[in-house]
Amino acid sequence: MTTAALFEPLSVRGVTFRNRLWVAPMCQYAIAKKDGVPGDWHLVHLGSMAAGGAGLVIAEASAVSPEGRISDVDTGLWNDAQAEAWTRIVRFIHSQGAAAGIQLAHAGRKASVWPAWGADRHGTMAEEDGGWQTVSATAVPFPGYDAPVALDAAGIDAVIRDFAAAARRAVGAGFDVVEIHAAHGYLLHQFLSPLSNHRTDEFGGSLENRARLLLSVVEAVRSAIADTVPLLVRFSATDYAPGGWDERQTATVAGWAAAAGADFFDISSGGNVSGVRIPLSPGYQVPLAASVKAEADVRVSAVGLITTAAQAELIVASGQADAVMLGRELMRDPHFPLRAAHELGVTLDYWPPQYLRAQWPEPEDRATSAA
Repeated sequence: MTTAALFEPLSVRGVTFRNRLWVAPMCQYAIAKKDGVPGDWHLVHLGSMAAGGAGLVIAEASAVSPEGRISDVDTGLWNDAQAEAWTRIVRFIHSQGAAAGIQLAHAGRKASVWPAWGADRHGTMAEEDGGWQTVSATAVPFPGYDAPVALDAAGIDAVIRDFAAAARRAVGAGFDVVEIHAAHGYLLHQFLSPLSNHRTDEFGGSLENRARLLLSVVEAVRSAIADTVPLLVRFSATDYAPGGWDERQTATVAGWAAAAGADFFDISSGGNVSGVRIPLSPGYQVPLAASVKAEADVRVSAVGLITTAAQAELIVASGQADAVMLGRELMRDPHFPLRAAHELGVTLDYWPPQYLRAQWPEPEDRATSAA
């Protein structure tokens, strides 16, 4: 039987993932009732990828508070009704043999915007249209958006509590994995980067100070969930701008976060500064993941324009990352892991029985039977 690094199981704390092909969090902006409660779309969207053979399915960035939403049609996990709705989705993911994760997020100064689709307007949503006042490390707006209010000590404490409370709800809903979103220019990234954090108190200035909020969130979430639950952190490893957040700072803070209780790091890039040039090409963020993995001696996943089985296998087999996360390719083909196994010559025992007739090659005892 052929083996491939991509299809080797991976254990993190009390969870063993059946392979290294994971579903990256993908915002859907699909909550018509604007109450943060996931519905049928989320069940089918995430469930199809679990049935398609993914090892870990991570649900989209879900706000830890109403004001933490990117838009008013985001999912959330700030109340029990949302947690109950997630339970149904988690149950189906588990029924397909995949692990279920959720990304907990606060958008900070990039909150209260019109959704990426379904609206004919862009930028900040005014309060009369259902928007709200945003918050950040300092009162510096993201270009084109309204100015946020700088969080005071009480506001910072509330953010930490909100992340912990959402993590408890996530585990209560059955999620196996919790991921903290500290990337893409959202609140925790806003504190990390010197380009968006101009504070002069204990949360600004030095790297230690700028990382203080993230590390406090990591500690609070770690305390709120069982020791068996893996805790991931998503970083943008660079702002792509001079004087900004970069991969060396990412590696340093990843090491600190690991000491605080994080287990795995999901390495992306960008999102905090507009007008920068991002060098898009196949696997363009893989070197960032490899650098953080080597410098911090932590486990990482790579993401970004990973589109073929051979490419994904090389990333894992070469040790550049411990897993790969796919987004757009899984939207194009939710069953990519099953197809990738075929292309790599790997036989899987977790094909959905309803789809066995589609295996490659056609089993001999089925080849002459009616479809």
